[in-house]
Amino acid sequence: MAAPKVISGIDVVPLGEPVRVDTDLLQLDPHNPRLITSANDMRNDDAVIRELHDEGELSELLQSIASNGYLDFEPLVVTLVKPSDKRLTVLEGNRRLAAIRVLTDPKLATRLSITAPEVSASLAPSLRAVRVIRVGNRADARPFIAFKHINGPHRWESYAKAKFAADWYAAEKKRGEAGLSLTEIAERIGDNHDTIKRMVAAIYVLDQAEERRLFSVDDRTTRKFPFSHLYTALSRSEYMAYLGLDEGWTRFDPKPNPISKQNLPKLKEILNWIFGSKKDDQLPVVRSQNPDIKNLGVILSHSAAVHVLREQRDLEKALAQATPPEEKFSSALVRSLGYLQEAVSNLRAFDGSDRSLFDIVEDISELVDTLHSRMKEKIERAKETK
Repeated sequence: MAAPKVISGIDVVPLGEPVRVDTDLLQLDPHNPRLITSANDMRNDDAVIRELHDEGELSELLQSIASNGYLDFEPLVVTLVKPSDKRLTVLEGNRRLAAIRVLTDPKLATRLSITAPEVSASLAPSLRAVRVIRVGNRADARPFIAFKHINGPHRWESYAKAKFAADWYAAEKKRGEAGLSLTEIAERIGDNHDTIKRMVAAIYVLDQAEERRLFSVDDRTTRKFPFSHLYTALSRSEYMAYLGLDEGWTRFDPKPNPISKQNLPKLKEILNWIFGSKKDDQLPVVRSQNPDIKNLGVILSHSAAVHVLREQRDLEKALAQATPPEEKFSSALVRSLGYLQEAVSNLRAFDGSDRSLFDIVEDISELVDTLHSRMKEKIERAKETK
């Protein structure tokens, strides 16, 4: 059977019909939701490829294609963004096209400092042409992309999901009354828990911070961008109160610039505490979403604890400042009991030769006697006052 014809001109690529095209006819999408950097900085395919590689999205795919050739199971989704364009923009399949570019252009790989495995002569022809399906515009591709990457089999990271939903919502608002609401978009995506609303609301907060130059995603100190930290935080009452947001603000269709001018310095603080700053050589105080986002929220509710965090950038010390004395006391007793029980259960390991360990036990005994006598006195006084 003869190989399918390869189309070599974009003017003859039909709408809605899978066809094979020369990969030279394709260009990467600077608005790809996977990209962390702003589309304004994605000036060419090189910039997009570098971003995809730096975010850890290409290495395994490069190895797979080099070993097996390009397995053409699913067409790339493409469109002509502007009538003047000389190439079709890939809306779905940017990672695959980026990998093909790197594997077929050694100079590109060298220029971008990407280690590219060699493709054998027998597999190289599979990278010269790929199947695509052309759609009329971005809107035509959104339902398929949403199904595949939001709740489907190849899910994006939370930031890519949020950007995709926010861009879709922005396009629908331009249509006026004919456009979909964010609730309707969430239903089409398959979200029944207001997650999409919370994500888009967080995108608007992030956009506001970027526009006011309070924060830049590129300035974060982690390789991955833990966007879920932000939209989780912004759904907690302590963060809402600190930033002056109405309780439950994410239950409604979000609006741009939600943070008032007087609370922008506080927004800058929160973003710095969550994501850190390379420019200022500051690591984030939030190391993991659980329990650090919750603990940071507790701190935000106590002005003295916030001052400690500002001065020392130490989440544990600030949290201790925010913790009521009675809670510290009970927690310390419970922890101490656990440690002592563990020591007793391992008492057989003590052979009597290390006197210093016995000295520690004598110190513990004195402390226990002090606790016992003072707590007993307070119990007796409490009885007398009843």
